[in-house]
Amino acid sequence: MRWFGRLTRFVAGLLMLAVAGAAAALVWYRHAAQPPASGQEALAGLRGQVTVVRDGHGVPHIRAASKADAWFALGYVHAQDRLWQMQMNKRVVAGRLAEILGPSALDTDKFLRTLGVRRNAEAILAQASPETRAALQAYADGVNAWIDHRKGPLPPEFLLLRAQPERWEPADTLGWQTMMAWDLGGNWTQETLRMRLAQVLPVARISELLAPYPGEQPVRTMDYGHLYQQLAPLANAMASVGDKAPPGYVEGMGSNNWVVSGAHTQSGKPMLANDPHLGLQAPALWYFARMTAPGLDVTGATLPGMPLVVLGHNDRIAWGLTNTAPDVQDLYIERLRPGNDTQYQTPDGWAAFETRTETIRVKGAPDVVLKVRATRHGPVISDVAEPLSAAAGPLGAQYVVAFQWTALRPDDRTFQAGLRMNEARDWAGFTAALRDFHSPQQNIVYADVDGNIGFYAPGRVPLRRADNDLKGLAPAPGWDARYDWTGFIPFEALPHRYNPADGVIVTANQRIVAPDYPYFITSEWTVPYRFDRIKALLAATPRHSFDSFAAIQKDVVSLAVRDALPLLLAAPVSRDAARPERERALLEALRKWDGNMDPGRAEPLVVTAWLRELSRRLFEEKAGEAIFVRLWDQRNVQQPMLNILRDPRTLGAFWCDRQHTRAAETCDDAIADAWTRAMADLSRRYGDDAARWRWGEAHTARSEHKPFGKVAYLSPLFNLRVPTGGDTYTVNVGRHNLRDDKAPFENTHAASVRALYDLADLEASRFMDSTGQSGNALLPRYRDWAGKWAAVEYVTIPPVPSLPQQDAPDALILVPAATK
Repeated sequence: MRWFGRLTRFVAGLLMLAVAGAAAALVWYRHAAQPPASGQEALAGLRGQVTVVRDGHGVPHIRAASKADAWFALGYVHAQDRLWQMQMNKRVVAGRLAEILGPSALDTDKFLRTLGVRRNAEAILAQASPETRAALQAYADGVNAWIDHRKGPLPPEFLLLRAQPERWEPADTLGWQTMMAWDLGGNWTQETLRMRLAQVLPVARISELLAPYPGEQPVRTMDYGHLYQQLAPLANAMASVGDKAPPGYVEGMGSNNWVVSGAHTQSGKPMLANDPHLGLQAPALWYFARMTAPGLDVTGATLPGMPLVVLGHNDRIAWGLTNTAPDVQDLYIERLRPGNDTQYQTPDGWAAFETRTETIRVKGAPDVVLKVRATRHGPVISDVAEPLSAAAGPLGAQYVVAFQWTALRPDDRTFQAGLRMNEARDWAGFTAALRDFHSPQQNIVYADVDGNIGFYAPGRVPLRRADNDLKGLAPAPGWDARYDWTGFIPFEALPHRYNPADGVIVTANQRIVAPDYPYFITSEWTVPYRFDRIKALLAATPRHSFDSFAAIQKDVVSLAVRDALPLLLAAPVSRDAARPERERALLEALRKWDGNMDPGRAEPLVVTAWLRELSRRLFEEKAGEAIFVRLWDQRNVQQPMLNILRDPRTLGAFWCDRQHTRAAETCDDAIADAWTRAMADLSRRYGDDAARWRWGEAHTARSEHKPFGKVAYLSPLFNLRVPTGGDTYTVNVGRHNLRDDKAPFENTHAASVRALYDLADLEASRFMDSTGQSGNALLPRYRDWAGKWAAVEYVTIPPVPSLPQQDAPDALILVPAATK
């Protein structure tokens, strides 16, 4: 026993030493991995001296003697704080994830190699102006200066994957700009969805399911069902392609911005607000910085990988972006020449595919050789769906699907537009810059210190012929010229306003053009719940301030729930005395509730679960389980659900009645079934005591890391979670993923950044993102803003006090290598 006691104490001592050693190692790492914030570094590529001062939030303030040196320094600090994020972005662009992640990333690489994003970026660079190339090269030199001169340990992702950082190149920046446009610019997945739905539903029913904008009729199209029913294997292949597409590196389709004139503010100058909604990620997509140089004084949200402020202000103007969500992507069914799969049919006869070979290196596995084909419309993306690269159609013909997208053009000048926006001094200069803003189309609001406000929606939007009877909604026959694009909407004809009489401009992804607008932008505008709520809140306060604007960004009243709840409560289930006491109490609480999606309440959880089950009940059987899973997104199902409940006799006669039951079922039956299923689901997830259910706990905002966010033993370190309110349609948005059965209420898509500007005092502008400045999960600034973001709090980025240019104790001095 004495020996056993000694052994126990010995083992305990070893464990204590191990814990102490691990703690000491962590302390050492956290110190060694902190980017240096003071001292002097001599770096090749600089033309003059640069001062970098980090404020109390870790935001760098860059002062340089030239714009080129400012861009260099931004690249340097981006690499200091976000090196892993930038390296992942670089690999995404080039389709080179499998080199470090192994076979699990191979499908994504195949898709990206087929798109040719990196190849197109190189073509854009070759056509870019000297000014653009100089900015990109200066920035890349700054990134590489940190990689070459880094003294501390690498971020943990490099160590875990045994990878080394690669040098940054100008084409990496242009390619990442294209990936930002990927989820912000089109509807190719909706086209594929229509193609598959046509296998099981007539076109009229598809138009009810993929409902038009409120108050409008479905876009009139040809009866494409007959065409697609003959191409069922190709439709299934395209569904497989969707599974292999990039897994939501940006994930956008939302955002709010608004601007009001000085007539509506306490300061007497315009005020502007912006909160772009994107997929939450850790670290955050954005990085705050300030750059000052002759001809440049700009502050706001930058994207690691780009030498400019995307959302922010300079000393005279402020601007903010939301997504227009135009239809700028089209799929084309291309007919192969019988007996010769090297050619496809065009309006002028048979043409040869453009072909190339891509070699993909795969960690721990042999290289994969990929043959990529392209038609006059673009890359053949159905080839990604191996082994079904070409699907059999009628009469033994063969078909593939090509992809056309405005962002895959070598003459794209969007990056150049961003540089010039940063330097614009007035509306004329700002709109001149926007002429080069090609992709993705955005709703951009503007304000200046002279009291002007404006709005422009720049971007390349395809012109489609009047006899195009698909309107870009579904894959078109590629051999028929009437479906070809004929150009782009002229810049002068794009939606815009300047100093409107009412002094208020709001965009929230709603329809931004009048019914008589002569051009087609999209038929898939977001339902205007956020727009309507923002307009009402703006009108409720005569003179706005930072605090009133912040209160609007914090608002979690759901007009969508206010629309749906009376329809649900009108069903007999809400008055069923035979229901258990717990359910009757919940229904009574819903009757008294105002639709405020507060994180501390149960009602938001109950109604969200009820609507989720109702959407499943209405649409799963009709669409089929495999298709329904792809359809099951709140933006797809919310509006058709309301339309059906408002028209139970006509629409409801089809959608509420299940075919496998003997008796005809009504919408009241569907609502009751959904309630029963929702109660069972909530009890299974959160227990039987409904008094303990809380929306915020179910609706936790998850900022997911790439690639370790889904690795069970690493996700607690890399992912960030914080309780939140709101829903898909609140101003303070919190979109959940209905199809994720493990966490269907978790908030995965929200305000990626928030910003408020008063043109009377731009230095007092307020900012916040969802995580923090650092991209290193072991450092405090990786997560120090998550709680503040959830609470809708802000930081300011005022100028730092002047510091001496030499031996400044709180500044990092960068000097040209030759002058040290």
